[in-house]
Amino acid sequence: MNLLEIIILIVMAFLPPLIYTFWIRNLEKFNREKWKPIFFCFIWGSSIAIFAAIIIEIFLQFSIIPSVDNPASLGFITAVLIAPFAEELTKPFALRISVVKKELDELEDGLIYGATAGLGFSATENLIYGSQFLSEGALFFFIFILIRSFGGCFLHASATAWTGYGYGKTIIKKTSFIKIIPYFILAIFVHSFYNFILSYDFLGAAIGLTLALIFTAITILVVKNKITRLDELSR
Repeated sequence: MNLLEIIILIVMAFLPPLIYTFWIRNLEKFNREKWKPIFFCFIWGSSIAIFAAIIIEIFLQFSIIPSVDNPASLGFITAVLIAPFAEELTKPFALRISVVKKELDELEDGLIYGATAGLGFSATENLIYGSQFLSEGALFFFIFILIRSFGGCFLHASATAWTGYGYGKTIIKKTSFIKIIPYFILAIFVHSFYNFILSYDFLGAAIGLTLALIFTAITILVVKNKITRLDELSR
């Protein structure tokens, strides 16, 4: 991989998530979030969260290998159960960073910071997977990045937004952290269902991909509408 390919890879991997981060942040019309905590959430998602998730995924995979004798089954379990759990566990910890936590003063804030952490995570995923597709040729790479720039980015943003929302509520309303669990389960479900559509080839790859992208569009639209509605109420 030459220098030009590396530059193209980095730009194509990070540019869409960064654009979506600006969009998510600017959905608020009143009392918009400061850029510093937004930046920290994105960095957390793109670095610590993704490496922590990989460690957890490897540990859980090795834990179930003795009971799974089919590599295809292991891949399916990883995609639908292990990865969603591990990734939705590590990304929302961005909201525990002090510079972020102190900015949680409106209900929509958790949605925004959670989505931002998810977008940071998707940026590094784009980088990792994109490097593999780049070796397959420019056409495969750009098709992959196009799909990831919509499906992968919005999947991570919309899923983690819900755990962020649950955490924000506990901070603002000073309630038990146990009340985050339903939102965490929702985040796992969103992530798991998306991966299930892509992994379980019951309708064909093209139809599965189309359904996954439609599902992602719906989930991010729900998050977007939730942010704007709460923002209007908090005016």
